[in-house]
Amino acid sequence: MGVAERRKVLGYSQESLAHAVGVDRTTVGRWESGRTVPQPLLRPRLAEVLQVDLAELDSLVGHPQRSPQESAGPPPGDHHRTGDIDDMIRREFLRVIAVTGALASLPAEEADAPAEGVRRGSSADFLRMNSHLWQVYQLARSKGSVYPIVREQLAALSKALDERSDTQVQALCGAAGDLFQLAGELAFDSNRYTDAAASYTLAAAASKDAGSFDLWACSLVRHAYIDMYERRYKEAAGILSAAERLAGRGDSALSTRHWVASVQAEAHAGLGDLAACERALDEAEKVRDLTSPGHNGGWLRFDGSRLAEERGARYVQLGRLDLAEGALKSALDQSSLAREGTSLRRRGAALTDLAAIGAKRRDPDQLLVYGREALQLAWETSSGYVARRLRNLRTELGPLVRDHRVAELDAEIGALSITRREG
Repeated sequence: MGVAERRKVLGYSQESLAHAVGVDRTTVGRWESGRTVPQPLLRPRLAEVLQVDLAELDSLVGHPQRSPQESAGPPPGDHHRTGDIDDMIRREFLRVIAVTGALASLPAEEADAPAEGVRRGSSADFLRMNSHLWQVYQLARSKGSVYPIVREQLAALSKALDERSDTQVQALCGAAGDLFQLAGELAFDSNRYTDAAASYTLAAAASKDAGSFDLWACSLVRHAYIDMYERRYKEAAGILSAAERLAGRGDSALSTRHWVASVQAEAHAGLGDLAACERALDEAEKVRDLTSPGHNGGWLRFDGSRLAEERGARYVQLGRLDLAEGALKSALDQSSLAREGTSLRRRGAALTDLAAIGAKRRDPDQLLVYGREALQLAWETSSGYVARRLRNLRTELGPLVRDHRVAELDAEIGALSITRREG
């Protein structure tokens, strides 16, 4: 008997089994055809749903069957088995960035002559493609679906850097700093923190060689988020201090320094410093004084539109529930929060914070109303971001888990967290 037969015995369709385990229906199809096997973190949940022990599950799923073409490497777009390819791309970038960094500091006449066949306009092409990929990423409900295209773009950009001309060095480094931030976002959203940190580090190195202080500062801000999600607020504050100095040397027409301030507010809240948190939030609010848009919609997207929920979230961190609830409800009332994919993630975060307020007040009804809606959004968007926020909510439940409704919500969030860590 295989997975398909066991599924049918229990009355599951592929879709209902996928929902119970927390994966896509096509993933179940690949398990049943023998093309892939369940990842280790998913096995306990799959065994539970199929009502077998882990040894029996191993006999059901067997080993993945690959065609000769597949045996040479991972299938295109299967980002769960691309570690070797990703490491190769990162090593290539480390090598070419080291060389291009030296070239960027040399006078033009001492740098290499243009390589034969290098197209002079390629850096602009890369930047246009990067901009498109950021838009796709923001709108995609399943962020992981963007990854294969980003990986192909990274490979192409690595080749272009290796065949660089001296006139293209800085522009290509800027494109690399941009694209590696997007690669880091994809890794971070999938809870692959080590991969995210590696991507942000490469983004910072490329941005430095591009001479772009704003791009460099933004890569450090993204790196700081890794520490903050692990509650290493002191370390995050150190990175953000460096980002603040870089942003101060950047373009005053951009919102970089205001974004840095909004993230510093989170670090200060984590450290329990209300006064410093509010000062940082007030600095972030000054983004509204900019006469230009202040952002590019790609590696810099901060426009102040999410400051209401940011302020509410910070007050939740600090235990100021009276201040937090009003700010969060105001954020939910903004019609923009119910539209695009990124806004759905923001709405999920605000809902989770309101659920956390219910938990802190020992109000199961408030917890359940907001928590269930946030959970539904997490499933709909496949968002690791919302899943992480919900996972943190579980630590606030305390004695409320004696309520069977809260216990059910806790179990559903647990299943969601396992899935997001896996994928």
